[in-house]
Amino acid sequence: MCVVAKEASTEATYYPLVKDWLAEILRAYFGDNFHLEITASGVFSGTLKARIPEHREIIFSFLKEAAPDITGFVVKENMFQSVVVELKTRRAKLHDIYQTKKYADLFDARYALLLSTVEIPEELRRLSRAAPQLLALPGYGRLTLIQLDIRENSISAEWFPDDPFVK
Repeated sequence: MCVVAKEASTEATYYPLVKDWLAEILRAYFGDNFHLEITASGVFSGTLKARIPEHREIIFSFLKEAAPDITGFVVKENMFQSVVVELKTRRAKLHDIYQTKKYADLFDARYALLLSTVEIPEELRRLSRAAPQLLALPGYGRLTLIQLDIRENSISAEWFPDDPFVK
């Protein structure tokens, strides 16, 4: 596992650690039936591109300008389900929810995660309860907000509204 110093503050510094942390979680739920990669630079592997149906390949022309920080998929019941992750090293804002939803829409993602190394604002929690469609994803459920507490050798997480991988 990658170790990140406490004083590190740029998002990119955390990508390998967060990817490893999420991989451990996915392995617990899906065994080795998943794939994750850091995609913040807009570069996607052939493995990931091969899982996008031909009629949806147009999404990659839009992802050159901005891409999810981490992208991947899980295989559940012989179906590929996309995962998109956006990481913030500051308080999450409403704009960040819509950015993550944009990536979820482009990838037709089953799992959309907005992670922050800072506490999830109470205002976003309340807004999501007052306007449930805020975190809704078409046909699949909802976007998940995650507050990460990153220490030198570990990550702990608070999931809101809950862990989407739990059945």
